[in-house]
Amino acid sequence: MFVKAIISVIAFLVFAPFVGGILAGLDRKLSAKMQRRVGPPVLQPFYDVAKLFQKEKMTPTAFQDFYVLVFVVFIIASGVIFFMGGDLLLVIFTLTIGAAFLIIAAYSSNSPYAEAGAERELLAMMAYEPMVLLTVIGFYLYSGSFKVSDILAGESMPFLPMIGIFVGWLFILTMKFRKSPFDLSMSHHAHQELVRGMTTEFVGRTMGWIEISHWYENVFLLGFVFLFFANGTWYGWIIGIVVAILAYFLEVLIDNCFARMKWQFAFKSAWIVAVVLGVINLFVLYLCF
Repeated sequence: MFVKAIISVIAFLVFAPFVGGILAGLDRKLSAKMQRRVGPPVLQPFYDVAKLFQKEKMTPTAFQDFYVLVFVVFIIASGVIFFMGGDLLLVIFTLTIGAAFLIIAAYSSNSPYAEAGAERELLAMMAYEPMVLLTVIGFYLYSGSFKVSDILAGESMPFLPMIGIFVGWLFILTMKFRKSPFDLSMSHHAHQELVRGMTTEFVGRTMGWIEISHWYENVFLLGFVFLFFANGTWYGWIIGIVVAILAYFLEVLIDNCFARMKWQFAFKSAWIVAVVLGVINLFVLYLCF
């Protein structure tokens, strides 16, 4: 078990940025096709990050790089804990701490665009965190454990007993991936009012590490989708991987089909989904398991 966990962690650390970068490239390519454009090559995200690492280092404040470093470490740590079969509560704790430090880094730049983006990101966190917590509690009620390894070892898929929570998780993934209609804090679609929101003042290597961290985070978040279909068999793994990929491209489709909404709608809709789908599904799990 220990050797398997070490192999999983190494695989995540090595391959997650490549998978995340490829997914980002496919996102751009498919979005371009939907908009009747040629679009950039699939490997364009890697070219962009390589260019960022070649730029001169510039930071508006002395502590910004430190905050970004903590963000990067905690984001990668949350994925490491997840893929080594660790505790889901610890996973979401490290993920939330990492997100908080990116917000602090944005505030530290003293840019009005970054501060506006940071405030919107705080609102987004308040919107999606209840559903994140309900998802973790749902896995506990279903499997009797918070450990990813115990959930993976189950004999049946959590998907059907947790279908409401699954739909709720897909809903908040739109916020976590910062896709329209909930791309409020640092999206290309909001450039007319925010420039680039939280990341407006990040350049060079700092911005490069943020992009790589987002690749790690996206792969890790799709791991949660995979977890709904894991049942300790080879076909469960295949179904989980396929559904995770389809879920990502569903988010790309949603991004290109819906107009950006106000933060009030994002907040209300996320809490309604959490209460209607999450809480009711938890009640059913509590009675049946």
